[in-house]
Amino acid sequence: MAGRDRALTTALVRMVDTLVVDYDPVELTQELVDTSVDLLPADAAGLLLADAHGELQVFASTSEETRLLELLQVESAAGPCLEAYRTGEQVLVADLERGTQRWPAFAERAAQEGFHGVCALPLRLRNDRIGALNLFTTRADALGMDDVRIGQALADFATIGIVHARILADSMTVNDQLNAALNSRVVIEQAKGMLAERARLDMDAAFGAMRKYARDTNQRLADVSRALVDREIQLETILAHRVRK
Repeated sequence: MAGRDRALTTALVRMVDTLVVDYDPVELTQELVDTSVDLLPADAAGLLLADAHGELQVFASTSEETRLLELLQVESAAGPCLEAYRTGEQVLVADLERGTQRWPAFAERAAQEGFHGVCALPLRLRNDRIGALNLFTTRADALGMDDVRIGQALADFATIGIVHARILADSMTVNDQLNAALNSRVVIEQAKGMLAERARLDMDAAFGAMRKYARDTNQRLADVSRALVDREIQLETILAHRVRK
């Protein structure tokens, strides 16, 4: 437990840094899903965030498979993340084989990707709900109540940061910021697909290379992605920062 406490402290410090230094919703939400998988017995994570019109958008994921699962929930208007967002309550399904009747399309697709458990945690502050965090497990009954509490604490921490940033800005600035974040997400997906195709990588490896380059050079992921799409950065430059397994 002491080891995880230290890891949790380190994770919170990283998230604080994301908030303090040139706040970027895309980077903060990506930090949240990555940290959740690092600290908890979850194998993947995804995050939906409401835009200025209250419509949920996929803002972060730890893999292409989880990104598509989150998109499925948005498109079908059904799934644990949607339920957590709408109700403001945690949604824990320890074994999806026993919960398929709630969201049959989601459960079937999750099973195809090898996931057998899911936990959706609302991003909430009092009565304000701004999104939801989805934790996926390849084993049933993998997440205990302590894990859920830590996951909710991480989600709450990120929520406070996002809501605080919104309060500090006027409504027009908030809308502009959210629209810019959504546009950034589109550019990131374009750059990821371009890099994956031209370098013959899978989508996750391409995203990992882009993100590591952005971190190593102290740049925003969105700025790196836009430069890649505009061919202002050579593919080889990005690939040189790729983490090889």
